[in-house]
Amino acid sequence: MKIKYPFIAIFAVLLFSCISIEKQENIAILAKDFIDESLDTDFIPKNKAQEVVYNMEIGWNLGNTLDATLNTNQLNEGLKTEISWGQPRTTQEMIQGLAKNGIKTIRIPISWHNHIIDQNYTIDEEWFDRVKTIVDWAIEENMYVIINTHHDNSETTPLVYGAGYYPSSENKEESLKFLCRIWEQISTVFNYDYDERLIFEIMNEPRLRGHEHEWNFVEKCELCKDSMKCVNEYNQKVLDVIRASGGNNATRLVMIPSIGGSPDSAFSDLFEMPKDSAENALILSVHMYTPYEFAMGVPGGEKFTSLHKQVLNYYFFRLNQKFVSKGIPVVIGEMGATNKNNLEERAKWFAYFIQHSRIYGVTSCLWDNGNSEPSTTQSEKYGYYNRIEKEWYFPLLMEIILECSKVK
Repeated sequence: MKIKYPFIAIFAVLLFSCISIEKQENIAILAKDFIDESLDTDFIPKNKAQEVVYNMEIGWNLGNTLDATLNTNQLNEGLKTEISWGQPRTTQEMIQGLAKNGIKTIRIPISWHNHIIDQNYTIDEEWFDRVKTIVDWAIEENMYVIINTHHDNSETTPLVYGAGYYPSSENKEESLKFLCRIWEQISTVFNYDYDERLIFEIMNEPRLRGHEHEWNFVEKCELCKDSMKCVNEYNQKVLDVIRASGGNNATRLVMIPSIGGSPDSAFSDLFEMPKDSAENALILSVHMYTPYEFAMGVPGGEKFTSLHKQVLNYYFFRLNQKFVSKGIPVVIGEMGATNKNNLEERAKWFAYFIQHSRIYGVTSCLWDNGNSEPSTTQSEKYGYYNRIEKEWYFPLLMEIILECSKVK
């Protein structure tokens, strides 16, 4: 299988772009320089999960929407949470616009802990209906859809009922009650009517919130080791619940996270993919705002350098070495480069990032939180899609992203 990137469409966009001619020429050169049409992916093991990941091409996150929470200590906050972080209420036209603009996959982050209505962790039916409506809109557009548990990792410990989960032995019992019961309900609602285009992701960035190693797993840290053991067990128990629901869920693709959604923690020998009754139905889930100094850190750096390329090469090589080459495909559930008013450099990063991920059969999902304005003092300026106008904030950038994601 060859990966090729036709750039005729990109150059057409460049010609009519409102940016300067000099900038147009720079971006055209960088895009052409970073594309190698001879790259071959025939070395990647072929299985059901890898075929689906190939076909997913490029994804987009409905960020800061169904994952939003008004008050993490308040239960059953209702449908008002959807707009509580500043994003508009999702419409069918928004989803249709994404599909029309070339997005093949949508990741829908969802918080559940603030929508339970009783001591049995029952999810508010109104909330389930809303989630289902948005999922169905995407399925109607023939998109792949990822749903998960997002922002259900409690900020405080020890856990109390309804606070979600926390990856530590002290909180394991309550965490498993919550996770298993939530996924039991998700597996009931999303089963027979949904084929392989619907994918489950067990947790989002499970981590020791508030701990000094919240974002950097350290094998020598005893609490980190305990946390990894818990994450492994949570993944296994939830997967067992999903499979036990039968129907299409007996073989549905499931994304498995390590601590913090980090590739580094996934590289650890302490991380284990769960045992599965289905064959070739698991996907490693990681997030990559990489290198941090360029992609998220502020002020950080605004230039995409040769060192940054080397860092990306390392991560994609290691992901292939430990997972892809062993028959476990990878989805980067969140990725992006924060807007530091450096369009050309971000274009370089995206072209390089996506091309090199696709070499190894990896699909990436843009994190979009709606914040598109540039800043060198605030991080996480990850707005790409204007949900009101149903068009891209940076059409040239998206043209490059979409072309680089295609497998020919």
